[in-house]
Amino acid sequence: MKKTTWISGAVVLALVAGGAWWWTQRSTQSAVQYRTAAIERGPLQASVSASGTVNPVTQVSVGTQVSGQVRAVYVDFNTEVKAGQLIAEIDPQTFEYRVSSAQADVDAVRAAVQIAVANSASSRANVSRAQSDLAEAQRTHERNVSLVAQGFIAQSEADRTRAVLTSAQESLKAVQALVGVSEAQIRSAQANVAQREAALAQARIDLSRTRITSPVNGIVIKRTVEKGQTVAASLQAPELFVIAQNLSDMQVDANIDEADVGRIQPGLKATFTVDAFPGQKFAGEVRQVRKAATNVSSVVTYVAVVGFSNADGRLLPGMTANVRVVTESRDSVLKVPNAALRVRISGVEPAPAPESPADAPATAGAPPRTGAASTASAPPNARPPGAGAPGAGRGGVSSRGRIYVLNAKGEPSAYNVRLGVTDGTSTEIMVRPDGPAAQAVVEGATVVTGVTAATTPARGSGPRMSF
Repeated sequence: MKKTTWISGAVVLALVAGGAWWWTQRSTQSAVQYRTAAIERGPLQASVSASGTVNPVTQVSVGTQVSGQVRAVYVDFNTEVKAGQLIAEIDPQTFEYRVSSAQADVDAVRAAVQIAVANSASSRANVSRAQSDLAEAQRTHERNVSLVAQGFIAQSEADRTRAVLTSAQESLKAVQALVGVSEAQIRSAQANVAQREAALAQARIDLSRTRITSPVNGIVIKRTVEKGQTVAASLQAPELFVIAQNLSDMQVDANIDEADVGRIQPGLKATFTVDAFPGQKFAGEVRQVRKAATNVSSVVTYVAVVGFSNADGRLLPGMTANVRVVTESRDSVLKVPNAALRVRISGVEPAPAPESPADAPATAGAPPRTGAASTASAPPNARPPGAGAPGAGRGGVSSRGRIYVLNAKGEPSAYNVRLGVTDGTSTEIMVRPDGPAAQAVVEGATVVTGVTAATTPARGSGPRMSF
């Protein structure tokens, strides 16, 4: 009797233990849940995002080249101006005095030229008289020499006329030298005239610079001067106004990271948003990629100029813009959320690929020929949302990834796929038509994008590998 009771108790305990084991396995399996999404077909765009500033295509800084007190300001912010229009004026009194003084200097040196010319004429007249005196002395001396030879006069008389002749010769040389001096004085006076006239012209230019005019047609977007203010022009002209030439055609100067600048080319389409108009996108086009780099805290960027039409004038200079440049576009491709490419399910591996060249064309997924799949379970949020899929191609350069497709029973199967372009949220996937994924990786199929609990499959009832 006791033996029968013991056996019955053992059977009951075994049944209880078996039920507990079965319940534990059932609970474990039922606790595994997947976040899913559908494989979609549609357009996809690869892009580069950057921030920048809205600027006029051409803006001119207007300053002053002379110092003085501002007598009048004729324009204000947002004033439309024409080229040559008077926009401010500096007190011209000091410069008018300088013009008068320079004019007086010119008159004085011109008078000096006239005096030098008169002196030169007098010197030439003296040369003529000296030449006449010399000729007369020459004739007198020759006659006396002849008379001395004939014995009509004494030798002393001939010696006297020789002395007169010598004196006349020296006098001629002296007045001829004075002619050279007077000619030099004329040239010097004429040079002084040119110098004083240049100073007069400079004084007149400085006087004209007291009238500050607009160099272009445009609109005043900045004014830093007030009436009565004193401005000092030194090596760098002080900025008084900034004039934008045309606010209907503007640009965004976008700072492109050096890792992305190779994908930016003139002619690419771009969109951007500004904080002033939330939710509204503006269209533009890349006009230029400037080659000068900017290095801030070891971060290297390049400026891409995105031009756009601002016919309604809503966008203003200085606004911050968030720019998206479309580098590549696909019209109709299979795509999955990037989260689907980050999932790893332990124990679920892809089927082996058929023997074929590694570069064979792919249409719906191309598994790698070799290489073991990772069995480590990765948390579903290992990468921040929108950060791009692991291995996703940039600018159309394809790479490989893995997705998990749920069958009709809700069991995941792993497939290796080739990745195309990504927009940071979704990624293009491609598979081989003769590969194991051709029938499963199709539009509308359900892919795993996350796991809510660790997978612990029961013995003999775990997720199956698909071939």
